[in-house]
Amino acid sequence: MKTGTRRAPPRAPTPARERHADRGLLAREQLIAHATRIFAAKGYAATSTREICQAAGANVAAIHYYFGDKEGLYRAVLTKPISAIAGQFGAFDDPSLPFDQAIRRVLQPFVAMALDDDPDALHVERVHLREALEPSAVFRDIVARVIVPQHDALAALLARHCGLARPDAGIHQLAFAMVAMANDYCMSREFMKMLAPTVLRRRDAVRHIVDRLVGYSVALLEREMTQRRATTPGKPKRARGTARRG
Repeated sequence: MKTGTRRAPPRAPTPARERHADRGLLAREQLIAHATRIFAAKGYAATSTREICQAAGANVAAIHYYFGDKEGLYRAVLTKPISAIAGQFGAFDDPSLPFDQAIRRVLQPFVAMALDDDPDALHVERVHLREALEPSAVFRDIVARVIVPQHDALAALLARHCGLARPDAGIHQLAFAMVAMANDYCMSREFMKMLAPTVLRRRDAVRHIVDRLVGYSVALLEREMTQRRATTPGKPKRARGTARRG
């Protein structure tokens, strides 16, 4: 009796519903990608839904089907990169984490995105730069729903390390400073390339940049704690994960 390699049973065909869902997801992503490019070049008001559909090779009714209307598509364009970054933060505000590990979880996604070679990243930056200068109602709503909760969690973490029951204006300012250091790599990438290209192009650039930003954040936190000890009674405990100086 001959023996041989047993053939694997034939793979069941993909159900039509799954194939349709895959095509729908691809069509939706194509609309977002082309809309991002066109919104970046022309702005929201000057962009028509017809030209977005033509660029994406989609029916003119596709935007209505997937997003409801032009504003819904614009909302998806703005939300996608913000949600992508926020989704990588993890449980950064876990009280068991030393501060340096917690802030690394916040800073890493910004730098990694900034150094992403995806050609669409520049279009995303341009759209968000437009919103930074003249925030739309859509963007303000996204900030309220997605960014404010993350900022509040970071502020609460900083307040805890400073021995405060809740964040005050100084703590919010400290949170702004830490995030701004990393966010600048996203918003000023092309400018940085002109000033010091080796910073972004060196080997393991993300690791080198994040390591320094974490160190800077630790120093900022220690400075905040030192200032508060000098002006208020009692001494907040040193944040775990901060370096002791000689």
